[in-house]
Amino acid sequence: MPSFRLRLFVIVVLVAVAAVVAWKFFQQKPITVVVQPVTRGTVEKVVANTRAGTLKACRQANLSPGVGGQIARLQVSEGDQVNKGQLLLELWNKDLTAQLVLTESQLSTASAHAEAAHQRAEIAAREANRLLRLQPSGAVSEQETDNKITEVNIREAEYAAAKADAETSRAQLKVINAELERTRLIAPFTGIVAKINGELNEFVTPSPAGIATPPTVVLLDTNCFYVTAPIDEVDAPDIQVGMKARIILDAYGERHFAGTVRRVSPYVLDVEKQARTVDVEVEFCQAPENTILLAGYSADVEIIAKVSPDTIRIPTQTIIDGKKVYVYASKDGRLHSRDITTGISNWEQTEVTGGLAEGEQVLTSIDQDGVEDNARVTITEGP
Repeated sequence: MPSFRLRLFVIVVLVAVAAVVAWKFFQQKPITVVVQPVTRGTVEKVVANTRAGTLKACRQANLSPGVGGQIARLQVSEGDQVNKGQLLLELWNKDLTAQLVLTESQLSTASAHAEAAHQRAEIAAREANRLLRLQPSGAVSEQETDNKITEVNIREAEYAAAKADAETSRAQLKVINAELERTRLIAPFTGIVAKINGELNEFVTPSPAGIATPPTVVLLDTNCFYVTAPIDEVDAPDIQVGMKARIILDAYGERHFAGTVRRVSPYVLDVEKQARTVDVEVEFCQAPENTILLAGYSADVEIIAKVSPDTIRIPTQTIIDGKKVYVYASKDGRLHSRDITTGISNWEQTEVTGGLAEGEQVLTSIDQDGVEDNARVTITEGP
């Protein structure tokens, strides 16, 4: 009997040892994962453009002469800095300049005739007044006085006609000057000549109604720039004029420039049926220092639609299905799935309004093999 109990005890011990060995052998091996602590800070809701935006000059003038003709004078080249009122080019207009000289001569002659008629009218008026004073004494007859008064009226009519001729010549002069102005391109503001579509002695024509033709000269005001970018129509209601924004130019890498929303388009563009957008314009808060800006640069914008300061936040990449994270528990060295509630977010940080406390550690390597609820892990902290 004692030998039976001894054998049973040995069997039980052996089974227990085998179970422990099997558990040790088959238990899950810990995996190394990356975690980050739950922190407190600022989270921004950011709206970004769906396609690349474009840097534009605040003013751009596509200039063409008012009439067609041959370029006789080309005063500028592409890239030239010009001042407001400066002549850019002039079409052949010798016929108009000849008419101008002729009309100026006619005006001078008409003005001289008017002055002579004025002098004759004044002389006739003085003589008529003298006769009227002498008539009561009988020194002159009433007929002589009437004749002189009639002459005064004639002289005054001649003077009026001469003045009218001079005014007609002056009006004709204005017409010719206006026609001459249409043969010249004048800079409407100070800027840089961006493009010239034409060479000396080439013919240019104004754009007919309904038919777009290239402008002869494109002038840019490079003292001011802004970015126009397409925003998804879903995000458009969150954007208002005056919101702060960041401008990122591809030419300057990850460098950000402070900006402000200056305009939100009042209509939706449906150029791409599957991605309807709203154009938004963002201007620089101040001109960037030591930075060369060129109209046409590719640009992106990040519009700050909402801000939550001093809030609990976690990296956005740690959230699964928008409502769950894995939290590392140091007391048992395991991961535990936990549901959370979130507030505003961007592609870097998400606000947590419930389910987590500051200082807890959440899993960032969520796509790693072996990650599951209650998994044993060893941790390294991510950036």
